[in-house]
Amino acid sequence: MAHAYTPGLSVLEATRVRRERRLPIEGEVVVTVGQRVHATDVVAKTEIPGAVYPINLANKLGILPADVASCLEVKVGDLVERGQTLARSKGLWGLFRTPLPSPVTARVESISSVTGQMMLRLSSTPLAVLAYIEGEVVDVTPGDGCVVETVASLVQGIIGVGGEKEGVLAALVDSPDVDPSPDDVKDEHKDKILVAGRHVSLAVFQRAAEVGARGLIAGSISDSDLVEILGYDLGVAITGSEKLPTTLIATEGFGSLPMAERTFKLLVGHAGRTASINGATQIRAGVIRPEIVVPLGPEARPRQAEAGEEGRLEIGTRLRVVREPYFGLLGRVAALPHEPIVIETEARVRVLDVHLDDGRTVTLPRANVELVIGG
Repeated sequence: MAHAYTPGLSVLEATRVRRERRLPIEGEVVVTVGQRVHATDVVAKTEIPGAVYPINLANKLGILPADVASCLEVKVGDLVERGQTLARSKGLWGLFRTPLPSPVTARVESISSVTGQMMLRLSSTPLAVLAYIEGEVVDVTPGDGCVVETVASLVQGIIGVGGEKEGVLAALVDSPDVDPSPDDVKDEHKDKILVAGRHVSLAVFQRAAEVGARGLIAGSISDSDLVEILGYDLGVAITGSEKLPTTLIATEGFGSLPMAERTFKLLVGHAGRTASINGATQIRAGVIRPEIVVPLGPEARPRQAEAGEEGRLEIGTRLRVVREPYFGLLGRVAALPHEPIVIETEARVRVLDVHLDDGRTVTLPRANVELVIGG
């Protein structure tokens, strides 16, 4: 049988998920290999050094750099409070010495008799890296981080915004092609991750953020609403660092696209379970997909790989169209012609025939589709 290979989105019921948890700078790893962790457990920690605050003592005191040492009232290593005297001017005959107060609370890092500069180091910022998913620590690199592994249901989306969140899954609607309304979001959805069906509007997102929902998963969102949520046009930058109270993931794309039925059933079937989500997305080289991870517990075992889960494209493989005019539509491979053909743009490309879910069969460049892995 003819087959080819193409990338795709995962929709998997039980697969082995590994996530690296790394510190940005050297620090301390506080877990050991074999230890079970929850999503909110700290696995590594460090302190980000504070910024350097320079003060030109010679200039402010009106003295030569070589004379700075004789005017000091603090030394290297001292912690000084804002307003505390750092040095005093020489004055007249040792009188009327003007104090120079510290503008910040910081530690004296260095004092130079060559430049007359004092360097103050602002307070460091503690940084903790969380496990993100519930699972077992399977690898540790001292001072750097660890790897957490779990058997979980895994769903990847098309676009997401907002960072890592953890919460209990709850369904807002009972069908993947239903649009939720703001009234569907209740006060009891605080701290939940909400499965929202077809299309999430700006009003629904705002209501979810208002009640304190940690995540919102829908089939699609309009580009204009996403701009309103972010306050700027998304462009091609990597997402995930937005300071949003509610992480948003669209599993199908922009516009008004229903969530794939398999995706909806999988997520709603896990209602009441704790899930971890991350909206980080990068669509350029080094693709990063937003994801929903639902750990299945220490006794769970991964399923044998299904057709298509290794990226293999063959007759019957489930896929999604990622270019206009059929963007977002789902279907299955009907045929894989061997010879390239000339398309409307006059480019000569390899194509495939796709039987869409709406009954049409269309011929598309292979670059215009991606697999729905596990679909």
